[in-house]
Amino acid sequence: MLRFDDLQLFVRTAESGSLSAAARLLDVSPAVASAALKRLEQQLQVRLLARSTRSLRLTPEGELYLVHARLALQSLEEGRQQLIGSQQGICGVLQLSAPSDLGRNTLLPWLDAFQAEHPQLQLRLLLADRVADLFREPVDIALRYGAPEDSSLVALPVAPDNRRVLCAAPAYLARHGAPRTVEELGGHNCLLYMLHGRVHDRWRFQSGKRETLLTVAGNRVSDDADVTRRWAVAGQGVVYKSFLDVADDVREGRLQVLLPDWQGEPTPLYLVCAHRAQLSKAVHLLREFLQRRCQRLLEAAPWR
Repeated sequence: MLRFDDLQLFVRTAESGSLSAAARLLDVSPAVASAALKRLEQQLQVRLLARSTRSLRLTPEGELYLVHARLALQSLEEGRQQLIGSQQGICGVLQLSAPSDLGRNTLLPWLDAFQAEHPQLQLRLLLADRVADLFREPVDIALRYGAPEDSSLVALPVAPDNRRVLCAAPAYLARHGAPRTVEELGGHNCLLYMLHGRVHDRWRFQSGKRETLLTVAGNRVSDDADVTRRWAVAGQGVVYKSFLDVADDVREGRLQVLLPDWQGEPTPLYLVCAHRAQLSKAVHLLREFLQRRCQRLLEAAPWR
């Protein structure tokens, strides 16, 4: 069986280019280091390093094996850190990206409660409706509506049965009345959202086996989803939003769900990251926490 210290000695030797230097780094004698390297080569039945009195270099087999040795050591270290985390609770910095509306109006108080349960955890919250580049930006995980198009990303469901709903404020309905059919939306001021320069003016609805897709129009467009919700609450028009974004407004009577017999399009909420190595204990605990909170909101959804 391969020994951890033998792998470590091999990697340090390859990185430093010197067996004696690797021995000093690991605080062992040159004789112990040499024996460890020989033992590893015997177990693998291959020469990893070409050695002479003046030089040391990796063999082609050594270069190939070095990649796997590094990955093995990295995996063992990650396992050790997770064990430490499970014994001491979660700590460190968690960088989270979230949509503007969900982040400002729903997520903020939830994160207060989550951090109160885990006071050693530091949070960095980035709010934006544009999709964060998880490979380039300083973000560990992101909350996103809809499954990511990039299949290389890791996506964990948080609220898979969330949908969009059509709603308006009582003040708007008092002036203009409520639409009785989907087609009547053509006569209403629809508050629109824009992302990446494209206005989302095609609203999809379903009732049983019937499905309809219509193009709507209005006098206000914003690239901030929170702004469209605020306009709706102020009585400026009809809005088509994720139920998670407007659940509190509906409960408090600031907005009223319209055409409840017609279901809006699915808008599942996911927790997304670039690599599975980022699925730390903190991420798993946050996901479970968010799942519970979302489930409570969705219990009042009109399609339930």
